[in-house]
Amino acid sequence: MDAKALAAEYDALILPRFTEVEALELGRLLTAMALKDLAPVVIDIRSPDRILFHAALPGSAPLNDRWIARKSATALLFQLPSLLVGQRNREKDETLAKHGLSPDSYADHGGAVPIRVTGVGVVACVTVSGLPQVEDHRLAMRGLAALLAHL
Repeated sequence: MDAKALAAEYDALILPRFTEVEALELGRLLTAMALKDLAPVVIDIRSPDRILFHAALPGSAPLNDRWIARKSATALLFQLPSLLVGQRNREKDETLAKHGLSPDSYADHGGAVPIRVTGVGVVACVTVSGLPQVEDHRLAMRGLAALLAHL
């Protein structure tokens, strides 16, 4: 998927509100989806200053938590999905290092999607780790779409 298509997909997911209640509901939706698919993932929902939801599902590994932290940091910093940041970097033949970012703290691999609220902007980030990066991204986006349909 190219950067333009990823951006358009992301632009369609702006929530009317997002509180701890919605974070819990999003976590529940994603957990149910992942369990149904037998996906060995870690699911994380965080604001810039705290973790709102975190679940490590069967088959996931401690390394997934490190990927969560790095992908979330990228999505929150750029206020864009980490897959979109990575795709734009690949299309420009750039890396995060060009932006002065260490690979120890940031990753532009798919799976982290900022959560935006109408009239507010980015308030949190949902991140999935454990599948190939495009599948991580798709699961996070499916969860956000399901939450939006409930609000």
